[in-house]
Amino acid sequence: MSTLNKTGVEPSENHQMKVLIVYDSVYGNTEKIAKAVGDAITGKVKVLRVGEVSSSELKTFDLLIVGSPTQGGRSTLAIQDFLNKIPEPAIMGINVAAFDTRLSTRLVGIFGYAAVRIADSLKRNGGILIAPPEGFFVKSKEGPLKDGELERAARWAKEIETYWKKSK
Repeated sequence: MSTLNKTGVEPSENHQMKVLIVYDSVYGNTEKIAKAVGDAITGKVKVLRVGEVSSSELKTFDLLIVGSPTQGGRSTLAIQDFLNKIPEPAIMGINVAAFDTRLSTRLVGIFGYAAVRIADSLKRNGGILIAPPEGFFVKSKEGPLKDGELERAARWAKEIETYWKKSK
């Protein structure tokens, strides 16, 4: 049973973080990262492929994390479409973070990475970026993920969760 503070409201430390992780995946690598991030966060976590998300529910979450494979320096068209269609007030003031999966070749570095562009789009829509955009590496275009990347994704998620808890 929780105790109420003087205002009759439960203290914020009792609030369970509600997280939505939206991802797109071509070869399954980004999906694995999204699920590893979701599994590492305590609280109420939904991990959904981009086509399963309704922008009307975005405002009900404390944290929105968006991830995509990097393709030509950008996210997939489905993620770009999702980001472009977010109604302006839907994520205003909501904590956001972004990640991608990527190759570690010089050519990919020239074009840039999806996570940076996703983070910029989320910020333009009023989101509060609470972690630098993160990239997770694959061994080749189709994967698999490099060794240790799922564990690194879980650590990244824990860092985000710790930041969120401190900000409350």
